[in-house]
Parts: sequence; C-alpha cells; structure tokens
Amino acid sequence: MINMKMDECLAKNRFDSDDRHPHIIIDPQQCLTCVHKACTRCCPAERYQWDEAQQQLKFDHVGCLECGNCRFVCERLNQGMPGYSWNYPEQGKGIIFRRG
Repeated sequence: MINMKMDECLAKNRFDSDDRHPHIIIDPQQCLTCVHKACTRCCPAERYQWDEAQQQLKFDHVGCLECGNCRFVCERLNQGMPGYSWNYPEQGKGIIFRRG
C-alpha cells in the first residue's frame, strides 16, 4: 500500500473552479471567534487550515470534493449567516472525478 499526501490524491481528479464565483464563501475574520474550528478536522480535502503562527483560518475552495461536511459542522455555514454560503458549483464546474 502506498501512502499518498492529500494533494497527491486530489491531483488524480480534475477541477474546473470558478474563481470569481466560489461555491463556498466564508468570512475568515468571523471564524476567529469560532471555538471548535471543526471545519479544519472534517474536510477530507483539507481545504480549511488553521495557521497557528498567524492565528487565522486559511481556506481555498479549489480542490473541494463537494461532500458538504463543512456545511454540517460549521454553524455559520449551516445557518447561512451573513458572509457565509455553501452551494454546489454551477453545472460543469467543480470536481470532475477521474476513473482508474
């Protein structure tokens, strides 16, 4: 069995992201007050990273697997609070899984 890093695994898939219209929007400033930061533990694609040195949440929607885990664990995303939204990418955008 070969151990691969997440970025290596994700490289096997193809992504067509719309940088001008991301399907997940968060407000990293508001995330500073979050006690749990569960998004950093639940995302299988590791799109949410807590930067301990800078004390901030780093997020990149490119590479998202569209599983919705973050939507369920983040109270702000779940409730659609101002500055937060989660939608599937428009048709033809997002992840395109490869076979083989």
